[in-house]
Amino acid sequence: MATPQIDSTGGRRVEVFAWALYDWANSAYSTLSITILFFYIQLISPDRWGPVVWAWGISLSMLVAAVLSPIVGAMADARRSKRAWLAATALGGSAAAVALALVPPNFTWAIFALFVAMSLCFELSLGFYNGFLPEIADEQSMNRVSAWGYALGYLGGALALVLAVLLMRYGTAIGLPEQADQLRAGIFVMGLWWGLFTMPTLWILRDRGVRPKHRPATVRIVAGALAEVGRTLRSVRHYRTLGWFLLGFLLYNDGIQTVISQASPFAKEVLSFEPEELIGLVLMIQFVALPGAMVVGHLADFLGQKRMLLTCLGVWVALVTVAFFVTTKTQFWILGVVLALVMGGTQSVSRAIMGVMTPPSRTAEFFGFFNLSGKATSFLGTFLFGAIIAAGNNVGWAASESTRWAVLSLVMFFVLGWLIVGRIDVEQGRREAQTEPS
Repeated sequence: MATPQIDSTGGRRVEVFAWALYDWANSAYSTLSITILFFYIQLISPDRWGPVVWAWGISLSMLVAAVLSPIVGAMADARRSKRAWLAATALGGSAAAVALALVPPNFTWAIFALFVAMSLCFELSLGFYNGFLPEIADEQSMNRVSAWGYALGYLGGALALVLAVLLMRYGTAIGLPEQADQLRAGIFVMGLWWGLFTMPTLWILRDRGVRPKHRPATVRIVAGALAEVGRTLRSVRHYRTLGWFLLGFLLYNDGIQTVISQASPFAKEVLSFEPEELIGLVLMIQFVALPGAMVVGHLADFLGQKRMLLTCLGVWVALVTVAFFVTTKTQFWILGVVLALVMGGTQSVSRAIMGVMTPPSRTAEFFGFFNLSGKATSFLGTFLFGAIIAAGNNVGWAASESTRWAVLSLVMFFVLGWLIVGRIDVEQGRREAQTEPS
């Protein structure tokens, strides 16, 4: 059997490409959900309550993902089955998107249920996907391979958005005269894109290590997984630097995810963006974010991961604060450019730092925990955002006013995350990762 070819980053070329291709696949969900799907949820929701339904639907999926992520991550480690779990969650999310597009618009509860299921599958799939990173890239290449994943994802998400734009613009000519039909067609494309481009990833990537000879009963596996979660929680005390990083990440990632998912309500309610205008904005962000992720990844190599991460978090604080005062679409576009430059870079550097401080023998377990730390309070940001808008509806605030205050509330997540990450020593975390708890 031939030895896999190694590229200049130290990663295996075919495996690195296959791994990054899942970013290409799932980015169709990332981009079309905050544009096409958001407007569709708005269209079928009760008057003025669309943003609340959107925010709380995402919040619910985040909460369930937070509970399940460490459990299924530990199960994947026990059975060496990250690939199987990735297949189940990625293809399950793809199927839910296709089903959502086919369900008639008046079946609102079915649509909301599929919306939550699709979001849940997306969130869970990222834990297994991230768990492959330390297996295909060494310590020196971790930043660049992680950045390549995000960069390819931005390109894939942008191309999927272009298809959505064509459906909106030429929908009437191809037999889709109603906006609801055009939006449903875009959601169908989202699900199909996600599923089809996941297949090469599943075909090429393989779990490392030896599979257990005997497969215990499911009840025993779940019990063992829960026990493993308990051991992971106890291990965090041994990997103290990693524990602090996870706490900081838990907070600032909540802010990032809420900004990304709730930018659409802000654009629509505050600045009266139409679907095609919002798609254009997100398309711009995708193309700018691609080189942004690569630049931040390379700067992290030269300036240090922690310094680069803290710089990105400072930019996020400024972005959210300035957004409160935005009054024109041009100003919002400028903010979109700045957001694009730091969005992928922040997430890429975070994932690389996690990889450096993760014990090599426990990748799926600890990345499952990383996924947990990214979701354990992520439901709070979207829930808080929706709650402020709901409160505004109840007291008669204008939609634009309540949405502005909802955005401003996110500053605290970035500030707290910045303060905590500022305490960590990445080199100490790297040394701790090479030891096992006694």
